[in-house]
Amino acid sequence: MVTVTINGQKVEVAPETTVLEAAEKIGVKIPTFCHDPRLKPHGSCRICVVEVKGGGNLPTACVTPVWEGMEVETESHDVVVARKEILDLILADHPLECLTCERAGSCTLQDLCYQYEIEETSFDGERTNYPIDESNDFYYSDQNKCIKCGKCVMVCDQLQQTNAIGFIGRGFETHVGTPFELGLEHSTCVSCGNCVSVCPVDSLGPKKKVKYRSWEVDKVRTTCSYCGVGCQMDLLVKDNRVVEVQPAEGVNNRMLCVKGKFAFDFLSHPDRLKKPLVRKNGRLQEATWDEAYDVITGKIKEIKEAHGPSVFAGLTSARVSTEDNYMMQKFMRAAIGTNSVDHCARL
Repeated sequence: MVTVTINGQKVEVAPETTVLEAAEKIGVKIPTFCHDPRLKPHGSCRICVVEVKGGGNLPTACVTPVWEGMEVETESHDVVVARKEILDLILADHPLECLTCERAGSCTLQDLCYQYEIEETSFDGERTNYPIDESNDFYYSDQNKCIKCGKCVMVCDQLQQTNAIGFIGRGFETHVGTPFELGLEHSTCVSCGNCVSVCPVDSLGPKKKVKYRSWEVDKVRTTCSYCGVGCQMDLLVKDNRVVEVQPAEGVNNRMLCVKGKFAFDFLSHPDRLKKPLVRKNGRLQEATWDEAYDVITGKIKEIKEAHGPSVFAGLTSARVSTEDNYMMQKFMRAAIGTNSVDHCARL
């Protein structure tokens, strides 16, 4: 273990720990754009620069390992000046659309500009003007708002391992795109949306059916029911309606597939059944659960008495819990008396 001093606080950490990790251990927050603990650190955005006593420059905290006796300042005068300059340079090619931007209130760039009191850029020059790629069914790519942090590219490469997007061009022309600039629709993208989930600005965003601001939604932690992996996710709920899904920490390592991320609109579909339907006088009509259970039990008894238990079969679903599936097969075997039970996950 080595002892490091950060903003006057001593902390003991293992060798090869980065300054950023050491700071997090004692609750000192260092701003980041490109950092994600699941990715290999690369320090491209440079917003996490810190001052090290005796050092000749301002190293990035996410890639700089600690050493014994190291003394670090995370908000010194030079550090603050450098971060302001970095934000100033980012805004030199970033639209100031915070009033109407979908990410207002949950944008890292907006938060840091507020923290360091950057209202507009002091650099006057050319600005990018790329067409918005809306060819994907679930999300859009607006490279005019991209800050070149590379998070989306690395998530697609290192975690999802699809390699659908990458950096194209050099210098001012650098932007995130697909091979041969054919658009997301014609790339190897599987629409998992993990790039969307990590974008710190509004360069990548879901195609929303309901407009909302970050402060208008409540987060509800739940388990994805599409398969048996058990991915954890947060449902963003506005006015009792799910408007977006965000991956959460769990067995899925804050990753989701296209179903977990985007396939939730059926919840509020007007054709969704929300109450039991019982056929009365030849027409299906809404009924209470007690009425529905009476019909079910009555039909079961009637058919069983007339034809025996072998005419029954039960179909269960991979989208309900293991316990519910167990109860279903137990019910069919013990209560009904048939072994004809099948499941949609059987191959």
